[in-house]
Amino acid sequence: MILDDVLRTPAAIRAAEAHTAHNYHPLPVVIATGEGAWVTDIDGRRYLDFLAGYSALNFGHRHPALIGAAHAQLDRVTLTSRAFVHDQFAAFCSGLAELCGKDQVLPMNTGAEAVETAIKLSRKWGYQVKGVPADQATIVVADGNFHGRTTTIISFSTDPDAHDDFGPYTPGFRLVPYGDLAAMAEAIDETTVAVLIEPIQGEQGVVVPPAGYLPGVRALCTERDVLFVADEIQSGLGRTGDTFACDDESVVPDVYILGKALGGGIVPVSAVAANADVLGVIKPGQHGSTFGGNPLACAVAIEVVKLLRTGEFQARAKEQGAYLHAELQTLVGEGLLAVRGRGLWAGIDVDPALMTGREACERLAERGILAKDTHGSTLRLAPPLIIDKDDIDVAISALRGILK
Repeated sequence: MILDDVLRTPAAIRAAEAHTAHNYHPLPVVIATGEGAWVTDIDGRRYLDFLAGYSALNFGHRHPALIGAAHAQLDRVTLTSRAFVHDQFAAFCSGLAELCGKDQVLPMNTGAEAVETAIKLSRKWGYQVKGVPADQATIVVADGNFHGRTTTIISFSTDPDAHDDFGPYTPGFRLVPYGDLAAMAEAIDETTVAVLIEPIQGEQGVVVPPAGYLPGVRALCTERDVLFVADEIQSGLGRTGDTFACDDESVVPDVYILGKALGGGIVPVSAVAANADVLGVIKPGQHGSTFGGNPLACAVAIEVVKLLRTGEFQARAKEQGAYLHAELQTLVGEGLLAVRGRGLWAGIDVDPALMTGREACERLAERGILAKDTHGSTLRLAPPLIIDKDDIDVAISALRGILK
């Protein structure tokens, strides 16, 4: 196959499928370039990105400040490992800790690694601080959760695709209905070291819990001497109109789990943030990562933190998100069954009598809009926070068109 043939969408897709595991089912689009909220495929067609890398691209494709930081660091040093201290590390850790209102951060690479870190941290804290008997620690989680795809994490997933046929499964987790404080209270006992939840469940379809739920979780964890661990990998860093989704109800968890947007869509960066009385239980040699906190990742993440300090992106997500949700609501009863979400994050339920979620995404792609289905006929919409009303109008027009 000659190069000119590969650089056309159908041939490029066939070439990719021939040599990769089929753990994804991508739309028939082959992206070549990206700028802001838009991408261009290898055939020169432009698409409005309404997925933003599952919130990894909160600041859009190739944000100048982030690209500039990456280029500058590439000319200096990219990796030292944590066996040494590099000159970007302190600024990253102190900046992110300040943004979170915590004492310390523990940097990793991917969101799943950060969740695994939080699980290990919670268990160790439970044994060393709370006094839970050895190997008896339990963590309360919610059904409909999505925290990653490691064997430990999928052990408490309720999604058959993520869970089934990957056993034996890791014990130590108690599943309760999302949004049900009474069930959570009943599940917590003297062995419980943490409650691990998403403030808004993204993979489940951008499910927002009932008002008062997060404050109730906070109060319950404080009362029972249990860590409140908030997975803000998708919901955090401006997506919902606040720095963190927990901020909407003035809730401060004991542990933040962060990722995706922290790397600015350039490099994988994740972190766990907590105070020293929690993170201090981890000692040298007990946890780590070769690439975690590397100079290139830190240089980019420093700029991410700077962008968030101004509040501009949070305010933009709140303002543009209100417009997006208002426009989506006009389609309820016109092919949409329901709209959920907060800020520039929405879950929409397409009438399954019209089409599946996959079919909806294929039809949107034909009209130049990239989105992703999740379960059944539900779509997740998460455009970059830099999007404007004109772009939103383009997406709404396309959505209205496929629903007709």
